[in-house]
Parts: sequence; C-alpha cells; structure tokens
Amino acid sequence: MSTPTRSGERGPAERQAAPPARPRRAPWLLDVYRSALGKKYAMALTGIVLMAYVLVHMIGNLKLYLGASELNHYSEWLREVGEPALPRTGLLWIVRVALLVSFAVHIHAAYSLTRTNRRARPDRYRSPRDYVAADFAGRTMRWTGVIVGLFVIFHLLDLTWGYAHTDFVPGDVYHNVVASFRRWPVALFYVLANVALGYHLYHGGWSLFQSMGWNNPRFKHWRRYFAVAFAVLVVVGNVSFPVAVVTGLVG
Repeated sequence: MSTPTRSGERGPAERQAAPPARPRRAPWLLDVYRSALGKKYAMALTGIVLMAYVLVHMIGNLKLYLGASELNHYSEWLREVGEPALPRTGLLWIVRVALLVSFAVHIHAAYSLTRTNRRARPDRYRSPRDYVAADFAGRTMRWTGVIVGLFVIFHLLDLTWGYAHTDFVPGDVYHNVVASFRRWPVALFYVLANVALGYHLYHGGWSLFQSMGWNNPRFKHWRRYFAVAFAVLVVVGNVSFPVAVVTGLVG
C-alpha cells in the first residue's frame, strides 16, 4: 500500500519520472570549431590572415632599399596610424593581438587535425605510391611550421624587442636590421627560415582553396600558380634583405 503524500508534493515515482536537466550548449562558433570541418575552415581563414600579413610585412620592409630615413619614417608611421581616434600604437596593438589569436588558432587546429588523421590512419603512407602522392611541401608541413614558429620568436627578440640584438637602438629600424644581418649566423638562419616559410606558404596556399570548398577542377592549375607565385614572391623579397646587407648593397 503506497504512502499518501500531502497536497502539492510529488511521490517517489513522480520524482523519478522528472526529465533530466538539458546540458548547456556551447556557443555556436565553438560548437562548429569542435568538428573537423570547422577546424579546416579555421585553418584556412587564419592562414589567409597570416599570409596577408606576411605579404604586407615584406612589402613594407622593401623600404630598406630607399635608405634609413624612409624605413624609419615608415616604422614611425605604423606607430602613429589611427591617431587621434586611437592612442599611439593603438591600431598596431590591435593588429598584433589579431595576429596572435590567428597564430594560436592556426597551430591548435593543425595539431588537432593531425591527431585526428593519425587516429583514423595510424599507418601513414602505407604504400610507396601514397608517399609519392604527398608532395614534399605537404609531408614537411609540420616541420616547416615549427621552424617558422621558432623564427618568429627569434625575429621578435632580435628586431622588435632587442633582447637578442648585440647593438639594438630603439626606433632606429634601419640600423637594427643592418647590424643584425651583418652577423652571418643570423643572416643564414633568416635565409633558411624563409625557405621553410616558402614551402609552408606553397602548401598552405594550395590547400586553403580545398579547405574552403573552392576546388573546382577547372581552376586546379590556377591554384598551383597562385601558391607558387605567392611563396616565391615572399621568399625572394625576404631573402633579399640579408643578402643585400651581407654583400654590402645595403649598409
């Protein structure tokens, strides 16, 4: 015989039948990112941001060939742009934060996708044919990414903050660049790092079209042309700086 309950109270059976609380959904953007497709999109979009920065950065540094006054004036302009709507270096810091976030998301998405691919296919390149099909740039994507990441850290310590520079003068960008590249180990590392960057840009420029769904077979050759042209343009421009200093063309 069941025990009677007071009016308004639920019995044991009723309490057990109560529906469980629904789990809180994650924000839709995070929910999308958790999927493999979302990570591919994130890699492609952040890759576009980083590629655009690399190109603009290289073009701005071409002022090295115009002399100290032009390069230093350009550097000072970067600190002042956005005034008076923004404080001095305000826009510069917004760009830096955006690049830092893009860099972090790019690395995390690449790492997560690599782990997913390994779990799906633990025996990589099972046959020689599979190994040949994956080009050198694709096979070395992780290693070139590590080299580029280490280079970015050294580049900031050397020419932005001056901690790795032997004769750093705040605000004198021309002097800092020339003095840094006169050290042949630094110049050599700069060249090798940019070669690695070129392979990374080539594979990234090629694969981002596929990640974004822009992979119509009719435009396949144009994707390759774009990837090659972009990588060569950036690498030749960047490598020319230490070569110009070492050979005495600039200094």
